[in-house]
Amino acid sequence: MATQVREEIAIDLPRIAKGALLVGATILAGATTIAVARVLTGMTPSTYEAKQVAILIHLASVLPAIPLGLWVLLSRKGDATHKMLGRIWAVLMLTAAISAIFIRTINHGQFSLIHLFVPVVFLALFRAIRAARMGRIALHKRLMWTLYSAGLLLPGLFAFLPGRLLWHWLML
Repeated sequence: MATQVREEIAIDLPRIAKGALLVGATILAGATTIAVARVLTGMTPSTYEAKQVAILIHLASVLPAIPLGLWVLLSRKGDATHKMLGRIWAVLMLTAAISAIFIRTINHGQFSLIHLFVPVVFLALFRAIRAARMGRIALHKRLMWTLYSAGLLLPGLFAFLPGRLLWHWLML
């Protein structure tokens, strides 16, 4: 008796959802770039956090991950370019998640609620890579869209809440 492999139904986001992700990614990347530029040019008060290695590594991995991830999600799938850029994006996401563990400037050195996204990134990335290797492309696609929105854009937007570091860099 032959076993049948059941492939999940692939999701394809509606154009409006893709457009919303594009707008969100553009706003997030733009705001982050402006905030970092303000610190680098001395337009905002110098803070201890601007010199922390973990924050610098985190920003250096997140800034390119925003447009690169969107490019990989919206461009042609399955070819060598997609696989190479996807691997680069995965490394950027892992770097961002690992560096986030060491960023504890609020909560008196303890983890904050935004740190809940770290295990989300690890788990979703692991599952997405495993799904692709097993040929479960629809699941891989769903997980990557989820990882991009819930593991990159959402925490990025939370990083601009009043009282957080990027809020101060952008607004002060």
